[in-house]
Amino acid sequence: MPSSCKEIRAALAQCLQESECVMIQRHTAAECLRSPLAETLPTKCQQLKKGFGECRRGMIDMRKRFRGNQPITFKTLESTENTGDGYQLYAGRSAYAGATRTTDGNEPEPRDWREVENEKFRAEQAKQQQQQQQQQQQAGK
Repeated sequence: MPSSCKEIRAALAQCLQESECVMIQRHTAAECLRSPLAETLPTKCQQLKKGFGECRRGMIDMRKRFRGNQPITFKTLESTENTGDGYQLYAGRSAYAGATRTTDGNEPEPRDWREVENEKFRAEQAKQQQQQQQQQQQAGK
């Protein structure tokens, strides 16, 4: 097999070996990849299975014959899983990388632009009134 899919294949094999289907129920990895046992696999294994299938399909895809197959490395996948950034199992950058923010529900509500403009206007008026009072005091002396 070409080297473009070896890493994701190894990651899938490792995930299957650690899954409940192989460890506890004592099925073979090949049996666990077939339906109905495939639905009992952890989400990570299901994603790796889908990514491996797309990688293999990409090796014969004529649209990719010049650029070649470009699966992301599994190490990158694990690092994005820990940081919470979005990731994509196959070919290219994620559409959601860095776009999501984590929230705890205690963030301040963003201020309305009208309130900000009103505060600026009031500050300008107060400044003008102070200048007028100073001018009146100087004129009165």
